[in-house]
Amino acid sequence: MAGEWIETTIGDIADVYGGSTPSTRDPENFDGDVPWLTPKDLSVPHPRYVRRGERNLSQKGLRSCSAQLLPTNTVLLSSRAPIGYVAIAANPIATNQGFRSLLVKPEHDHEFVYYWLVANVEELERHASGSTFKEISGTSLKRIRVRIPARREDQRAIAHILGTLDDKIENLRRQNETLEAMARALFKAWFVDFEPVRAKIEGRWQRGQSLPGLPAHLYDLFPDRLVDSELGEIPEGWRHSTIGEEVTVCGGSTPSTKEPEFWEGGQHCWATPKDLSALKFPVLLDTDRKITDAGLAKISSGLLPVGTVLLSSRAPIGYLAITEVPTAINQGFIAMKCDGVLPNVFVLLWCRESMDAIVGNANGSTFQEISKSNFRPLRIIVPPDPVLKTFTRSAAFPYRQLAANERESRTLAQLRDTLLPKLISGELRVRDAEAFLKEHGL
Repeated sequence: MAGEWIETTIGDIADVYGGSTPSTRDPENFDGDVPWLTPKDLSVPHPRYVRRGERNLSQKGLRSCSAQLLPTNTVLLSSRAPIGYVAIAANPIATNQGFRSLLVKPEHDHEFVYYWLVANVEELERHASGSTFKEISGTSLKRIRVRIPARREDQRAIAHILGTLDDKIENLRRQNETLEAMARALFKAWFVDFEPVRAKIEGRWQRGQSLPGLPAHLYDLFPDRLVDSELGEIPEGWRHSTIGEEVTVCGGSTPSTKEPEFWEGGQHCWATPKDLSALKFPVLLDTDRKITDAGLAKISSGLLPVGTVLLSSRAPIGYLAITEVPTAINQGFIAMKCDGVLPNVFVLLWCRESMDAIVGNANGSTFQEISKSNFRPLRIIVPPDPVLKTFTRSAAFPYRQLAANERESRTLAQLRDTLLPKLISGELRVRDAEAFLKEHGL
Protein backbone atom coordinates (compact mmCIF):
# COMPACT_ATOMS: atom_id res chain seq x y z
CA MET A 1 0.00 0.00 0.00
CA ALA A 2 1.09 3.60 -0.60
CA GLY A 3 3.26 5.03 2.17
CA GLU A 4 4.27 1.63 3.58
CA TRP A 5 7.88 1.27 4.73
CA ILE A 6 9.76 -2.00 5.00
CA GLU A 7 13.00 -3.13 6.60
CA THR A 8 15.49 -4.96 4.39
CA THR A 9 19.23 -5.10 3.70
CA ILE A 10 21.48 -3.39 1.18
CA GLY A 11 22.23 -6.81 -0.29
CA ASP A 12 18.52 -7.30 -0.99
CA ILE A 13 18.13 -4.04 -2.91
CA ALA A 14 21.46 -3.92 -4.78
CA ASP A 15 24.30 -6.05 -6.08
CA VAL A 16 27.66 -4.92 -4.67
CA TYR A 17 30.85 -4.77 -6.76
CA GLY A 18 34.45 -3.93 -5.88
CA GLY A 19 37.11 -2.35 -8.07
CA SER A 20 40.78 -2.69 -8.90
CA THR A 21 43.91 -0.93 -10.14
CA PRO A 22 45.99 -2.37 -12.98
CA SER A 23 49.77 -2.39 -12.66
CA THR A 24 51.04 1.18 -12.58
CA ARG A 25 54.39 -0.06 -13.88
CA ASP A 26 52.87 -0.54 -17.32
CA PRO A 27 51.93 2.85 -18.82
CA GLU A 28 49.87 1.08 -21.48
CA ASN A 29 47.29 0.29 -18.79
CA PHE A 30 46.29 3.95 -18.54
CA ASP A 31 45.21 6.98 -20.58
CA GLY A 32 42.76 5.06 -22.72
CA ASP A 33 39.02 5.48 -23.19
CA VAL A 34 37.71 3.74 -20.06
CA PRO A 35 36.54 6.16 -17.32
CA TRP A 36 38.06 5.13 -13.98
CA LEU A 37 37.37 6.56 -10.54
CA THR A 38 39.36 6.71 -7.30
CA PRO A 39 38.17 8.13 -3.95
CA LYS A 40 40.42 11.15 -4.54
CA ASP A 41 38.24 12.09 -7.53
CA LEU A 42 35.29 12.55 -5.17
CA SER A 43 37.24 14.39 -2.46
CA VAL A 44 36.52 17.77 -4.08
CA PRO A 45 33.07 19.25 -4.79
CA HIS A 46 31.54 17.18 -7.57
CA PRO A 47 28.16 16.74 -9.27
CA ARG A 48 25.78 14.00 -8.22
CA TYR A 49 26.36 12.21 -11.53
CA VAL A 50 30.03 11.75 -12.45
CA ARG A 51 31.39 10.89 -15.87
CA ARG A 52 35.08 10.24 -15.24
CA GLY A 53 37.95 10.62 -12.83
CA GLU A 54 41.35 12.19 -13.19
CA ARG A 55 42.68 9.21 -15.15
CA ASN A 56 41.26 6.74 -17.64
CA LEU A 57 42.18 3.11 -18.11
CA SER A 58 42.97 1.55 -21.44
CA GLN A 59 41.07 -1.52 -22.57
CA LYS A 60 44.25 -3.46 -21.81
CA GLY A 61 44.36 -2.03 -18.29
CA LEU A 62 40.73 -2.93 -17.66
CA ARG A 63 41.30 -6.52 -18.85
CA SER A 64 44.45 -6.88 -16.76
CA CYS A 65 42.75 -6.38 -13.39
CA SER A 66 39.52 -7.30 -11.64
CA ALA A 67 37.88 -3.91 -12.20
CA GLN A 68 34.80 -4.04 -14.38
CA LEU A 69 32.83 -1.51 -16.37
CA LEU A 70 29.84 -0.65 -14.20
CA PRO A 71 26.63 0.43 -15.95
CA THR A 72 25.06 3.89 -15.95
CA ASN A 73 23.20 4.72 -12.69
CA THR A 74 25.44 2.52 -10.55
CA VAL A 75 25.81 4.12 -7.10
CA LEU A 76 29.51 4.58 -6.33
CA LEU A 77 30.53 4.46 -2.66
CA SER A 78 34.07 4.98 -1.39
CA SER A 79 34.71 2.20 1.11
CA ARG A 80 37.98 3.38 2.65
CA ALA A 81 40.22 6.40 3.10
CA PRO A 82 37.60 7.70 3.71
CA ILE A 83 34.28 5.87 3.81
CA GLY A 84 31.31 7.79 2.48
CA TYR A 85 32.08 9.67 -0.71
CA VAL A 86 29.06 8.95 -2.91
CA ALA A 87 28.24 9.59 -6.57
CA ILE A 88 26.20 8.07 -9.40
CA ALA A 89 27.68 6.86 -12.68
CA ALA A 90 26.52 9.12 -15.51
CA ASN A 91 27.94 6.58 -18.00
CA PRO A 92 29.68 3.21 -17.83
CA ILE A 93 32.65 3.58 -15.47
CA ALA A 94 35.21 1.49 -13.58
CA THR A 95 36.62 2.13 -10.11
CA ASN A 96 39.68 1.23 -8.11
CA GLN A 97 39.64 -0.97 -5.02
CA GLY A 98 38.60 1.94 -2.81
CA PHE A 99 34.94 1.50 -3.80
CA ARG A 100 32.01 -0.75 -3.10
CA SER A 101 29.60 0.08 -5.91
CA LEU A 102 25.89 -0.65 -5.78
CA LEU A 103 24.01 -1.79 -8.87
CA VAL A 104 20.49 -1.13 -7.63
CA LYS A 105 17.86 -3.71 -8.56
CA PRO A 106 15.07 -2.60 -10.94
CA GLU A 107 12.37 -2.64 -8.28
CA HIS A 108 14.21 0.07 -6.32
CA ASP A 109 15.26 3.63 -7.15
CA HIS A 110 19.00 4.25 -7.52
CA GLU A 111 18.74 7.92 -6.50
CA PHE A 112 16.93 7.01 -3.30
CA VAL A 113 19.76 4.57 -2.49
CA TYR A 114 22.27 7.33 -3.25
CA TYR A 115 20.57 9.67 -0.77
CA TRP A 116 20.23 6.90 1.83
CA LEU A 117 24.00 6.39 1.72
CA VAL A 118 24.67 10.14 1.94
CA ALA A 119 22.44 10.36 5.01
CA ASN A 120 23.92 7.30 6.74
CA VAL A 121 27.71 7.63 6.54
CA GLU A 122 28.02 7.09 10.29
CA GLU A 123 26.11 3.80 9.97
CA LEU A 124 28.47 2.72 7.19
CA GLU A 125 31.50 3.59 9.31
CA ARG A 126 30.06 1.58 12.21
CA HIS A 127 30.27 -1.57 10.07
CA ALA A 128 33.87 -0.93 8.98
CA SER A 129 36.93 -2.67 10.35
CA GLY A 130 40.70 -2.51 10.00
CA SER A 131 43.80 -1.54 12.00
CA THR A 132 45.67 0.70 9.53
CA PHE A 133 42.52 2.40 8.23
CA LYS A 134 38.86 1.58 8.45
CA GLU A 135 37.26 -0.16 5.47
CA ILE A 136 33.82 -1.57 4.87
CA SER A 137 33.84 -4.89 3.04
CA GLY A 138 31.30 -5.92 0.44
CA THR A 139 29.98 -8.59 2.80
CA SER A 140 29.50 -6.11 5.65
CA LEU A 141 27.86 -3.58 3.34
CA LYS A 142 25.35 -6.12 2.07
CA ARG A 143 24.30 -6.97 5.64
CA ILE A 144 23.47 -3.40 6.67
CA ARG A 145 19.78 -3.07 7.40
CA VAL A 146 17.81 -0.29 5.78
CA ARG A 147 14.28 0.98 6.22
CA ILE A 148 12.83 2.16 2.91
CA PRO A 149 9.49 2.80 1.24
CA ALA A 150 8.10 -0.47 -0.10
CA ARG A 151 7.12 1.01 -3.45
CA ARG A 152 9.66 2.27 -5.96
CA GLU A 153 7.29 5.18 -6.75
CA ASP A 154 7.52 6.40 -3.15
CA GLN A 155 11.31 6.05 -3.16
CA ARG A 156 11.36 8.03 -6.39
CA ALA A 157 9.18 10.81 -4.94
CA ILE A 158 11.62 11.32 -2.06
CA ALA A 159 14.64 11.27 -4.35
CA HIS A 160 12.93 13.73 -6.71
CA ILE A 161 12.56 16.37 -3.99
CA LEU A 162 16.20 16.07 -2.94
CA GLY A 163 17.34 15.81 -6.55
CA THR A 164 15.49 19.00 -7.49
CA LEU A 165 17.56 20.90 -4.94
CA ASP A 166 20.78 19.26 -6.10
CA ASP A 167 19.89 20.02 -9.73
CA LYS A 168 19.51 23.69 -8.86
CA ILE A 169 22.86 23.65 -7.06
CA GLU A 170 24.47 21.93 -10.03
CA ASN A 171 22.97 24.47 -12.45
CA LEU A 172 24.43 27.31 -10.37
CA ARG A 173 27.80 25.54 -10.39
CA ARG A 174 27.74 25.34 -14.19
CA GLN A 175 26.80 29.02 -14.40
CA ASN A 176 29.72 29.88 -12.15
CA GLU A 177 32.15 27.85 -14.24
CA THR A 178 31.07 29.90 -17.25
CA LEU A 179 31.29 33.20 -15.36
CA GLU A 180 34.75 32.41 -14.00
CA ALA A 181 35.98 31.31 -17.42
CA MET A 182 34.71 34.58 -18.93
CA ALA A 183 36.60 36.70 -16.41
CA ARG A 184 39.80 34.66 -16.75
CA ALA A 185 39.67 34.76 -20.55
CA LEU A 186 39.16 38.53 -20.55
CA PHE A 187 42.06 39.11 -18.16
CA LYS A 188 44.40 36.88 -20.17
CA ALA A 189 43.44 38.49 -23.47
CA TRP A 190 43.90 42.06 -22.26
CA PHE A 191 46.70 41.86 -19.69
CA VAL A 192 48.77 38.78 -20.57
CA ASP A 193 48.50 38.34 -24.34
CA PHE A 194 47.76 42.03 -25.06
CA GLU A 195 45.38 40.83 -27.75
CA PRO A 196 43.65 44.21 -28.36
CA VAL A 197 47.02 45.91 -28.90
CA ARG A 198 48.32 43.14 -31.15
CA ALA A 199 45.11 43.18 -33.18
CA LYS A 200 45.62 46.89 -33.84
CA ILE A 201 49.33 46.46 -34.64
CA GLU A 202 48.58 43.66 -37.11
CA GLY A 203 45.69 45.57 -38.70
CA ARG A 204 43.13 42.95 -37.68
CA TRP A 205 41.11 45.51 -35.70
CA GLN A 206 40.12 48.72 -37.39
CA ARG A 207 38.29 51.73 -36.00
CA GLY A 208 34.53 51.15 -36.09
CA GLN A 209 35.03 47.40 -36.43
CA SER A 210 33.97 44.77 -33.88
CA LEU A 211 35.86 41.51 -33.47
CA PRO A 212 35.03 38.59 -31.15
CA GLY A 213 35.77 39.91 -27.67
CA LEU A 214 36.76 43.31 -29.06
CA PRO A 215 33.70 45.52 -29.60
CA ALA A 216 34.21 48.69 -31.63
CA HIS A 217 33.58 51.06 -28.71
CA LEU A 218 36.74 49.80 -26.95
CA TYR A 219 39.03 50.66 -29.86
CA ASP A 220 40.43 53.92 -28.46
CA LEU A 221 41.18 52.39 -25.06
CA PHE A 222 44.20 50.53 -26.34
CA PRO A 223 47.43 51.78 -27.93
CA ASP A 224 48.78 50.43 -31.20
CA ARG A 225 52.36 49.94 -30.01
CA LEU A 226 54.31 47.66 -27.67
CA VAL A 227 57.38 49.12 -25.99
CA ASP A 228 60.30 47.56 -24.13
CA SER A 229 60.22 47.46 -20.33
CA GLU A 230 61.72 45.53 -17.42
CA LEU A 231 58.92 43.02 -17.95
CA GLY A 232 59.49 42.68 -21.67
CA GLU A 233 57.21 44.28 -24.23
CA ILE A 234 54.17 46.02 -22.75
CA PRO A 235 51.54 48.29 -24.30
CA GLU A 236 52.66 51.89 -24.75
CA GLY A 237 51.45 54.10 -21.89
CA TRP A 238 51.13 51.23 -19.44
CA ARG A 239 53.50 51.09 -16.48
CA HIS A 240 55.31 48.36 -14.60
CA SER A 241 55.23 48.18 -10.83
CA THR A 242 55.34 45.68 -7.96
CA ILE A 243 52.36 44.07 -6.27
CA GLY A 244 53.56 45.50 -2.95
CA GLU A 245 53.35 49.04 -4.33
CA GLU A 246 49.81 48.54 -5.64
CA VAL A 247 48.06 46.75 -2.76
CA THR A 248 48.46 46.56 1.01
CA VAL A 249 50.00 43.19 1.79
CA CYS A 250 49.51 41.75 5.27
CA GLY A 251 49.46 38.45 7.14
CA GLY A 252 47.71 36.97 10.14
CA SER A 253 48.20 34.79 13.18
CA THR A 254 46.52 32.28 15.47
CA PRO A 255 45.47 33.37 18.96
CA SER A 256 46.33 30.76 21.58
CA THR A 257 43.97 27.82 21.21
CA LYS A 258 44.48 27.13 24.92
CA GLU A 259 42.66 30.33 25.84
CA PRO A 260 38.86 29.80 25.71
CA GLU A 261 38.23 33.55 25.84
CA PHE A 262 39.68 33.84 22.33
CA TRP A 263 37.34 31.23 20.83
CA GLU A 264 34.24 30.37 22.85
CA GLY A 265 31.24 32.25 21.52
CA GLY A 266 33.36 33.77 18.76
CA GLN A 267 31.51 35.93 16.28
CA HIS A 268 34.25 37.02 13.86
CA CYS A 269 35.21 34.89 10.86
CA TRP A 270 38.77 33.55 11.13
CA ALA A 271 40.16 31.83 8.05
CA THR A 272 42.79 29.15 7.58
CA PRO A 273 43.89 27.73 4.21
CA LYS A 274 41.61 24.77 4.92
CA ASP A 275 38.62 27.12 4.54
CA LEU A 276 39.74 27.84 0.98
CA SER A 277 40.67 24.25 0.11
CA ALA A 278 37.04 23.18 -0.20
CA LEU A 279 35.92 26.16 -2.30
CA LYS A 280 34.86 25.39 -5.85
CA PHE A 281 34.96 29.09 -6.69
CA PRO A 282 37.07 31.92 -5.19
CA VAL A 283 34.38 33.31 -2.89
CA LEU A 284 34.76 33.14 0.89
CA LEU A 285 31.32 33.40 2.51
CA ASP A 286 32.09 31.89 5.91
CA THR A 287 34.79 30.17 7.95
CA ASP A 288 34.85 26.99 9.97
CA ARG A 289 36.00 28.73 13.15
CA LYS A 290 35.12 32.06 14.72
CA ILE A 291 37.08 34.19 17.18
CA THR A 292 36.00 36.59 19.89
CA ASP A 293 36.85 40.28 20.26
CA ALA A 294 39.65 39.23 22.60
CA GLY A 295 41.00 36.81 20.00
CA LEU A 296 40.78 39.42 17.28
CA ALA A 297 42.82 41.83 19.38
CA LYS A 298 45.70 39.32 19.22
CA ILE A 299 45.90 39.53 15.42
CA SER A 300 47.80 42.61 14.23
CA SER A 301 46.05 42.71 10.84
CA GLY A 302 42.68 42.70 12.58
CA LEU A 303 39.45 42.13 10.69
CA LEU A 304 40.14 42.43 6.97
CA PRO A 305 37.44 44.19 4.96
CA VAL A 306 35.07 42.64 2.48
CA GLY A 307 36.81 42.44 -0.90
CA THR A 308 40.23 41.43 0.43
CA VAL A 309 42.08 38.94 -1.79
CA LEU A 310 43.44 35.95 0.13
CA LEU A 311 46.31 33.77 -1.11
CA SER A 312 47.38 30.72 0.89
CA SER A 313 51.11 31.11 1.35
CA ARG A 314 52.02 27.58 2.45
CA ALA A 315 50.79 23.99 2.73
CA PRO A 316 49.97 24.51 -0.14
CA ILE A 317 50.67 27.79 -1.89
CA GLY A 318 47.92 28.92 -4.23
CA TYR A 319 44.43 28.72 -2.73
CA LEU A 320 42.69 31.98 -3.67
CA ALA A 321 39.49 33.77 -2.68
CA ILE A 322 37.93 37.19 -2.29
CA THR A 323 36.34 37.70 1.10
CA GLU A 324 32.60 38.35 1.08
CA VAL A 325 32.53 38.84 4.87
CA PRO A 326 34.92 40.71 7.18
CA THR A 327 37.57 38.12 8.00
CA ALA A 328 40.60 37.66 10.20
CA ILE A 329 43.27 35.22 9.02
CA ASN A 330 45.88 32.87 10.40
CA GLN A 331 49.58 32.85 9.48
CA GLY A 332 49.02 30.71 6.38
CA PHE A 333 48.00 33.61 4.15
CA ILE A 334 49.12 36.61 2.24
CA ALA A 335 46.21 39.05 2.28
CA MET A 336 45.90 41.83 -0.26
CA LYS A 337 43.75 44.84 0.57
CA CYS A 338 43.01 46.46 -2.77
CA ASP A 339 43.11 50.07 -1.63
CA GLY A 340 44.98 51.40 -4.67
CA VAL A 341 44.03 51.58 -8.34
CA LEU A 342 43.90 47.84 -8.94
CA PRO A 343 40.46 46.24 -8.33
CA ASN A 344 40.29 42.99 -6.38
CA VAL A 345 39.08 40.94 -9.36
CA PHE A 346 42.14 42.12 -11.32
CA VAL A 347 44.43 41.18 -8.40
CA LEU A 348 42.79 37.77 -8.00
CA LEU A 349 43.24 36.97 -11.68
CA TRP A 350 46.79 38.34 -11.68
CA CYS A 351 47.61 35.90 -8.85
CA ARG A 352 46.22 33.01 -10.90
CA GLU A 353 48.23 33.97 -13.97
CA SER A 354 51.36 34.63 -11.89
CA MET A 355 51.26 31.47 -9.78
CA ASP A 356 54.47 30.06 -11.26
CA ALA A 357 56.32 33.24 -10.29
CA ILE A 358 54.74 33.23 -6.83
CA VAL A 359 55.74 29.64 -6.18
CA GLY A 360 59.15 30.30 -7.69
CA ASN A 361 59.80 32.94 -5.03
CA ALA A 362 58.90 30.59 -2.19
CA ASN A 363 61.46 28.92 0.03
CA GLY A 364 61.64 26.64 3.05
CA SER A 365 63.08 23.28 4.06
CA THR A 366 60.06 21.67 5.77
CA PHE A 367 57.51 23.06 3.32
CA GLN A 368 57.52 25.75 0.68
CA GLU A 369 56.24 29.16 1.78
CA ILE A 370 56.03 32.52 0.04
CA SER A 371 56.83 35.23 2.56
CA LYS A 372 55.43 38.74 2.41
CA SER A 373 58.94 40.08 1.80
CA ASN A 374 59.35 37.77 -1.21
CA PHE A 375 55.85 38.46 -2.47
CA ARG A 376 55.83 42.26 -2.43
CA PRO A 377 58.59 42.69 -5.08
CA LEU A 378 56.80 40.55 -7.70
CA ARG A 379 56.40 42.59 -10.88
CA ILE A 380 53.01 43.59 -12.22
CA ILE A 381 51.83 45.58 -15.22
CA VAL A 382 49.42 48.40 -14.41
CA PRO A 383 47.16 49.63 -17.24
CA PRO A 384 45.81 53.19 -17.36
CA ASP A 385 42.69 54.03 -15.35
CA PRO A 386 40.27 53.97 -18.35
CA VAL A 387 41.34 50.41 -19.18
CA LEU A 388 41.07 49.32 -15.54
CA LYS A 389 37.64 50.90 -15.14
CA THR A 390 36.38 49.22 -18.30
CA PHE A 391 37.79 45.88 -17.19
CA THR A 392 36.24 46.29 -13.76
CA ARG A 393 32.81 46.92 -15.27
CA SER A 394 33.21 43.87 -17.48
CA ALA A 395 34.68 41.49 -14.88
CA ALA A 396 32.90 42.72 -11.77
CA PHE A 397 29.47 41.66 -13.03
CA PRO A 398 30.48 38.01 -13.55
CA TYR A 399 32.15 38.03 -10.13
CA ARG A 400 29.12 39.59 -8.39
CA GLN A 401 26.86 37.04 -10.05
CA LEU A 402 29.24 34.25 -9.10
CA ALA A 403 29.15 35.38 -5.46
CA ALA A 404 25.35 35.61 -5.52
CA ASN A 405 25.14 32.12 -6.99
CA GLU A 406 27.41 30.78 -4.26
CA ARG A 407 25.17 32.30 -1.60
CA GLU A 408 22.12 30.75 -3.21
CA SER A 409 23.91 27.40 -3.45
CA ARG A 410 24.66 27.53 0.28
CA THR A 411 21.01 28.21 1.06
CA LEU A 412 19.87 25.35 -1.17
CA ALA A 413 22.44 22.99 0.35
CA GLN A 414 21.28 23.89 3.86
CA LEU A 415 17.66 23.18 2.85
CA ARG A 416 18.66 19.86 1.31
CA ASP A 417 20.69 18.88 4.37
CA THR A 418 17.73 19.74 6.60
CA LEU A 419 15.29 17.68 4.56
CA LEU A 420 17.59 14.74 3.78
CA PRO A 421 17.59 12.82 7.10
CA LYS A 422 13.91 13.52 7.70
CA LEU A 423 12.79 12.32 4.26
CA ILE A 424 15.10 9.30 4.15
CA SER A 425 13.94 8.14 7.59
CA GLY A 426 10.24 8.71 6.90
CA GLU A 427 9.99 11.36 9.63
CA LEU A 428 8.84 13.90 7.01
CA ARG A 429 6.22 13.04 4.41
CA VAL A 430 6.70 13.96 0.77
CA ARG A 431 3.69 16.27 0.63
CA ASP A 432 4.91 18.14 3.70
CA ALA A 433 8.37 18.54 2.15
CA GLU A 434 6.79 19.83 -1.07
CA ALA A 435 4.81 22.38 0.93
CA PHE A 436 8.00 23.39 2.78
CA LEU A 437 9.83 24.01 -0.49
CA LYS A 438 6.90 25.93 -1.92
CA GLU A 439 7.01 28.25 1.11
CA HIS A 440 10.65 28.90 0.23
CA GLY A 441 9.78 29.68 -3.39
CA LEU A 442 11.19 26.42 -4.74
